[in-house]
Amino acid sequence: MLSRLSVRTVLATLAITGLVATAPSAVATSPEAAVRPLATPASAGAPSAGVTVKMPDKVADRLGAGRKALIDAVSADVLSRSHDAKGLAPAKAVGKLAAEGREVVVDVRTVSAGWARGVAYVEASRAVHGQPEGWLYIAHRENGRWVSGLEGDREFTAHVATSPLVGKAERKVMTDYARRAATPDKEASPTGATANTGGLLLPWMPDYYMTVTGGPHSHTGGSGYWSSLDFAGGNASGRVRSSREGTATSMCGAGGGWTRVIHPGGFSTDYYHMFNTTYYNGTSIGRSALLGTIGTDVCAGGSATGAHVHWSLRTYDANLNGQYTWLNGRTIGGWTWWNGSSQYTGCGARLGYTGCPGTAIYNRTS
Repeated sequence: MLSRLSVRTVLATLAITGLVATAPSAVATSPEAAVRPLATPASAGAPSAGVTVKMPDKVADRLGAGRKALIDAVSADVLSRSHDAKGLAPAKAVGKLAAEGREVVVDVRTVSAGWARGVAYVEASRAVHGQPEGWLYIAHRENGRWVSGLEGDREFTAHVATSPLVGKAERKVMTDYARRAATPDKEASPTGATANTGGLLLPWMPDYYMTVTGGPHSHTGGSGYWSSLDFAGGNASGRVRSSREGTATSMCGAGGGWTRVIHPGGFSTDYYHMFNTTYYNGTSIGRSALLGTIGTDVCAGGSATGAHVHWSLRTYDANLNGQYTWLNGRTIGGWTWWNGSSQYTGCGARLGYTGCPGTAIYNRTS
């Protein structure tokens, strides 16, 4: 069993209906806050039927009976965006995922008058190698209904610009990201000429080394852009650090091994399988901020056979949909990464040296 943060959230079952509505006010959550999963029977037919819902007691109290409509709105968005649920009716999508041992999770972390914010994700299968799908979301109550914006869609962009749940510094970073300040990505660059990533580092301290355990591969290990790298060992004490400054969110909550950092200039990075993680909830952090330690955590599914960090690069497409993006030809940590003949076999190149799986490489700032 993996070591986790000593603070654990206490889980209790609570019915989703029957609460008296309360006027919502701003609530700041913490990793110590009690979290309650609220499950709607699969037969209910709503988008949230069968979805696991997490929220602190204070958030649930302020949302009152209206929280079901919020969860329905976010769940519908999640199921429409999930690669493995697209094209299926909500009940069928949740049932299909449940049959594979996978949960759809909506985590409501913060609320204010007419606003809610949190994280939602679809677990990866624990039977085969893969990674989860996850999004930040902001929802706004408009004309008596909740309008949900998942990270990457136009509603999210609009909500970031006006929501009181987004601070000034965070708003700037997230708005630049959502409006896709980076050069549009159309296809993998054969020369790297359009591959600027704004000085992103590899996920540990500069001038220390880790060993490449997996070259470019897709985030899920299946289809899609080869956006991810795996690292382990080295002299960095296994400590995983942010590739650049930005806004950090612990996707699985306190103690979970998955963190996302949104950076200035149109990119974000994911870090998975960590333990001893630092809890972040839309928190501004600096370059090389400590995120956790390499591990085998599977808080949102997937698998890991040895302690490592699974690092992934994300950006937006022309329709402002957040997605994992290609590494081929991009320079990260001073190394230009190239696809191999198959996933995981590609290498990095720097000053005439090649770093392939099994090679220890230094993280460089230039």
